[in-house]
Amino acid sequence: MTQYPGVFVTGTDTEIGKTFCSCLLMEALQQKGLKVAGMKPVASGGELRDGRLVNEDALQLQQQSGMNLSYEWVNPYVFEPPIAPHLAASQAGCRIERQPIVDAYTQLQEHSDQVIVEGVGGWRVPLSDSLSVSDLPGLLGLPVVLVVGMRLGCLNHALLTIESIKQQNIPVVGWIANGIDPAFAAQQGNLQTLESRLPVPCLAQIPHQHTPLYPEQQAQLATNIYISWL
Repeated sequence: MTQYPGVFVTGTDTEIGKTFCSCLLMEALQQKGLKVAGMKPVASGGELRDGRLVNEDALQLQQQSGMNLSYEWVNPYVFEPPIAPHLAASQAGCRIERQPIVDAYTQLQEHSDQVIVEGVGGWRVPLSDSLSVSDLPGLLGLPVVLVVGMRLGCLNHALLTIESIKQQNIPVVGWIANGIDPAFAAQQGNLQTLESRLPVPCLAQIPHQHTPLYPEQQAQLATNIYISWL
């Protein structure tokens, strides 16, 4: 992994735990003694805090880094309505461009050993009429980790996402099975199907959490990812 300057975290959909998994990946690298920055180039669903629009996911990544990094580097584009980012940008009279994302990423690179970059929504979410989430790993020179939200429909979503990533010749480090639905029937069978059909390793299997993880539980998950990944 460390031959790359970081990794890009995408998901099979929105609300499937990309931020949680991104923080685990950051912690796995931090356990190796590396300085790790987190980045969310584009976020919709922001709120005003101290007169500034911020996004909760981006704040979690900023906190996990443990460094005093500018919020604008971590999250160069943030919009208030929790809607598709290209629509949110249009409402704000803004256009999401490549260069501000590259510039912010470059700043984070200069202050860290690795950068974990989290996408928004799923793999093919539009950011503008000429830019999509799927363009960002190539733009930043990063391989992908796919977060699969384990729920009904995940087989189709995961296989189509990997197929699309491979068609763009983007390297894939692995995938994470995130248990987001406690009532998901035949979860083990679905997991085995994905393990047999996805052409990359499963880095971690995260069970559904009824309550927030204790720090030692999160650290153990990060350790498991570290062992599988590195």
